Amino acid sequence: MADKLDFKKKYKDLYLPGREPVLVGVPPMQFLMVDGKGDPDGGSYQMAVQKLYALSYGIKMSKLGENKPAGYFEYVVPPLEGLWDSENIGFDPNRDKWVWTSMIRQPEFVTEELLNRVKVRTAKKKPELDLNDVRLAVFEEGLCVQVMHRGPFKTEQESVARLASFLEANGLAENFDDLRKHHEIYLSDPRKTAPEKMKTVLRHPVKRL
Repeated sequence: MADKLDFKKKYKDLYLPGREPVLVGVPPMQFLMVDGKGDPDGGSYQMAVQKLYALSYGIKMSKLGENKPAGYFEYVVPPLEGLWDSENIGFDPNRDKWVWTSMIRQPEFVTEELLNRVKVRTAKKKPELDLNDVRLAVFEEGLCVQVMHRGPFKTEQESVARLASFLEANGLAENFDDLRKHHEIYLSDPRKTAPEKMKTVLRHPVKRL
């Protein structure tokens, strides 16, 4: 059996930065995405994550169907990611005002037609999931800085401060817009990992001054 493609291992520059910030050019990639608003501990966000994993594993298992996708290859489902913003300007501790896009990267062979087929099959197995708001889209971040945050989510501001210092020292500025936002890549399962051992990639879009 051919080795499974593990995106994290093949593209270490994107998924496995060190503890010190680095500059990286992020290429266009396609994702399954769900948009939402509110506390990430709330039902809306948790439901979005369920949908993304259900469809991502449905796509992975599509090789077993009658219509195996053209170009299919064995792979490890990539990690959950999230884009985060707020209804208010700047950092907002009010989690109910947070605006997010939850997403999982998809292999190049995934098409709208394949996604629709998998949605139909998944809806039969999990009728409690409304899959209509899950979309397939290409996301292009371009020039970014990123760092590996180790520890609980509540201490992320320490790593964000290191990103800010890196920008100032290297003639860079944050370049957020309607699409490019505070980006997190979750390499640890919070249900199975001690808070102090959790690994989360923090990524911000930037521009040169």
